[in-house]
Amino acid sequence: MNMVERLGLVVWVKDLKSAKSLSRMGNIHYISKRFKYVILYIDRKSADQWIKRIERLPYVGRVERSYRSSISLDFGKKVDLPTT
Repeated sequence: MNMVERLGLVVWVKDLKSAKSLSRMGNIHYISKRFKYVILYIDRKSADQWIKRIERLPYVGRVERSYRSSISLDFGKKVDLPTT
């Protein structure tokens, strides 16, 4: 079974009704009604093309990439906290 590399995007939208149409471009994970953003997962290989298409949509304010792939998730090292 092939695992597809995914990229998370935060898409800030102006209209929530139109935001549902983003499901054609990737998998919608979450829609925030209060803050008007959508968490969307797309294929990493064609990410730049999809981001350009999404940014051109009239109901999109801005698009941000997820930083999850660049964050180290290795918590094996013990951190010494200064004592007062």
